[in-house]
Amino acid sequence: MSRNIYLNGEIVPEDQAKVSVFDHGYLYGDGIFEGIRAYSGRVFMMDEHIERLYESAKTIMLDIPLSKEEMEAAILETIRANELRDAYIRVVVSRGKGDLGLDPRKCPKPTVVIIASAIQLYPEELYETGLKLVTVPTRRNGPEMVNPRIKSLNYLNNIMARIEANMQDAPEAIILNSDGYVAECTGDNIFIIDGETLYTPPKYAGILKGTKREVVLEIAEEMGLEVREELFTRHDIFTADECFLSGTAAEVIPVVEVDSRKVGNGEVGAKTTKLIAKFREIANSTGKEIYTD
Repeated sequence: MSRNIYLNGEIVPEDQAKVSVFDHGYLYGDGIFEGIRAYSGRVFMMDEHIERLYESAKTIMLDIPLSKEEMEAAILETIRANELRDAYIRVVVSRGKGDLGLDPRKCPKPTVVIIASAIQLYPEELYETGLKLVTVPTRRNGPEMVNPRIKSLNYLNNIMARIEANMQDAPEAIILNSDGYVAECTGDNIFIIDGETLYTPPKYAGILKGTKREVVLEIAEEMGLEVREELFTRHDIFTADECFLSGTAAEVIPVVEVDSRKVGNGEVGAKTTKLIAKFREIANSTGKEIYTD
């Protein structure tokens, strides 16, 4: 099915949505992006995603040619142009067309692309049976490099880890930071539950501050769990009672095995099941309305 794409202020058919080969997003991965979800006619956590987009832009000194209010309107316009109620929205802002050199000053106008389509990262049955993960050799780049807090178009670090997971026929990979602590997965934040305590790596461990991560932490507190953002190792995952991932595309999905070790009893845990149900309830009942008529 052909989609309508937002490209620099216009809605155009997919086959007409073209970007210059001299665009520095294409040449050098010089740009940023956000993945956003819409459920039941509402865009979930629109403000949080837009805020993170502009934070990433500020760090790489990229001036987005839209205000936050205009960006929100453009996102809603793109969803409506595709007549969607449930959607995955990809917002991409690149440095724009320049020359073959690196200098961003040669790129006078950023390129803004918004895509509204569908995504199914994992089969639905895996939300009931759980994922079996592997740890891969590729390490998470640290904040002194390309800071993982920036949702950059340069995703080679994640792609290399994804390739290594593919080589082991694993649906997702755990990435460690340079000190050997668990950071995150290729597209998801990671959590473990030990007794009545939920653990997740802190922001300085080399992670993206996931918007759905923040929702999970709030739900966990409401469930009466003690929430601790601190470093942990693979040993802590192996010996935990439960493990799960969160992300915009993945939502919340359980993990039952890591590096051939069962997590807990090797089945989806009761607390994870409850958390998934609560997450879906929130996602399907809150957010910015797409259609107001």
